[in-house]
Amino acid sequence: MSYPSYLASLENGTLQKVADMLMSQLEDCTICPHHCHVNRRTEHLGYCHGGWDVEISGYGPHFGEEPPLVGKRGSGTIFFSHCNLGCVFCQNWDISHGAGEKVSPQGLGTIMLALQKQGCHNINLVTPSHYVPQIAAAIFWAAPQGLRIPIVYNSSGYDEKITLKQIAGLVDIYMPDFKYADSTIGCRLSCVPSYWNVTTAALKEMHHQVGDLVVDEAGIARSGLIIRHLVLPNKLAGTETVMRFIAKELSPHSYINIMDQYFPEFKAKNDPDLKRSITRAEFQDAIRTAKKISPYFRFAHETKVLHHR
Repeated sequence: MSYPSYLASLENGTLQKVADMLMSQLEDCTICPHHCHVNRRTEHLGYCHGGWDVEISGYGPHFGEEPPLVGKRGSGTIFFSHCNLGCVFCQNWDISHGAGEKVSPQGLGTIMLALQKQGCHNINLVTPSHYVPQIAAAIFWAAPQGLRIPIVYNSSGYDEKITLKQIAGLVDIYMPDFKYADSTIGCRLSCVPSYWNVTTAALKEMHHQVGDLVVDEAGIARSGLIIRHLVLPNKLAGTETVMRFIAKELSPHSYINIMDQYFPEFKAKNDPDLKRSITRAEFQDAIRTAKKISPYFRFAHETKVLHHR
């Protein structure tokens, strides 16, 4: 059995240094690509509306994630409140635009240990980008208390490359969204500039750290990159360009979840291009496109082809 990478960081003293350094950065916050430079210690809020304490909307074993994360006992999911994107079609707008329960890093670490005690295969951090310092501090507290399961960084993909470099060795599995192939579309639909440049740099760093997805003999993810791509109506997601980037710049063996669950939520009903669900033909076209670009891609609905270590 392989052990989570953060245990080595704990033993060599890196984990404490990283946690302390990142927490200090909250006083002039550049944790995510917005670089708001607010002092979150004094409750000043930037784009994400995240403060000094972590806010969570809920946690527990989750069985709706990708099969290598869920297994038989579920993925130990923690849903963070707020977000550093402003997606007009947000499928979880009640979480990203609402307040949650405030917890300290120690409180967050206690939740991680509770999920492990319930038998979860991993700690799945949903929308973590704006709470990276508190997460690092929570892992630093929880690891000596017995935390031993992999950390999943389940993000929008709009992550700060420098921050990702700082947490190298803390995350075992990265699971970013790859939403668009065009920054103009990213600005229009998610209200962020330079979407393509920021996200592609982040994904390259994630893959550099953890490589392709690796599972154990039971098919449970131990390390690596899982990429999510939501198919949007009218080819707004730019699936072909996204898949070509993955195959060429990351790996032709990447594990990808091409998702078909888009529906017009939040403000999408007011957008003529987004006010309908995708068609079956649109989804099938996305799958065919991905398979044509790389016959070696591994897909969430085809877990039998995963390689074991």
